[in-house]
Amino acid sequence: MSAVLDDMDSRPGSTTSLLRTVIGLYLREAGGWMSAKDIVALMEALGTSGTVTRTALGRLRKKDVVLQESRDGLPGFTLTDGASTMLARGDRRIYNPRSMGDADPWCLISFSIPETEREKRHQLRRRLHWIGCGTVAAGLWICPDSLRAEVEEILADLDLRDMATVFVTETPLVGGSLRDAASSWWDLEAVAGLHKDFIREHGAAASGQRVGVTAQAFATYVQCIDRWRIIPYLDPGLPPAFLPADWPGAEGAELFKRIVAAYAEPSAEFVRRCLQGTVAATAS
Repeated sequence: MSAVLDDMDSRPGSTTSLLRTVIGLYLREAGGWMSAKDIVALMEALGTSGTVTRTALGRLRKKDVVLQESRDGLPGFTLTDGASTMLARGDRRIYNPRSMGDADPWCLISFSIPETEREKRHQLRRRLHWIGCGTVAAGLWICPDSLRAEVEEILADLDLRDMATVFVTETPLVGGSLRDAASSWWDLEAVAGLHKDFIREHGAAASGQRVGVTAQAFATYVQCIDRWRIIPYLDPGLPPAFLPADWPGAEGAELFKRIVAAYAEPSAEFVRRCLQGTVAATAS
């Protein structure tokens, strides 16, 4: 059974979470390897000391996210194969938030796992939750059918495929309203809170002004991605009929798109200049 690489338990804004975000955004673009010195310099632009960054790098090594590798005598880090797969999946989630239509199909996951495999049962529930599945009952979970491939991947990874049955269905028929059912299957209040926090904390970044190639632009963008990246995992992108009338998801997604449009390239250019040694990676 492979490690759970997504590490969604890392608190956004923590050193480990920010470091994961920096690595996810820029290590692949840098050719798949980055020196420890450059990683430390970029984290310093986020207000993190070298000592704290090196400790966080050690944590990511233990989680099989990065491997230590020296090139031309310089210590550095590269991604593990599993982390590369995880980041590619994350890219699809982060930059293309889900949104179901009323006629889109659903996926139901039914499983019965014996007490002797209770740790796997715990991991299955944890991982289904972290990809946006809802709990209809202890052994019956629901998600948009677009997530079925990820469900199958989780079942196979935990060696539980023979203990589960996956159904594809149309809109569930519930005794009450669809909104009441959805609120009992998912913690929509918590997901709405994540959207509202993102809007409150990063709304000012989308001012419409031209963004320069600065350490501050880099820090703003990384912090935005770090805060946003867990939301597309936990938000299943339910159809309007399942959501409260004041659902903030569309506003949050639109704000994120505006920030990416304004900050992605200036931030990437700042990193390129740092790696080339043409600019000091210190916060402005």
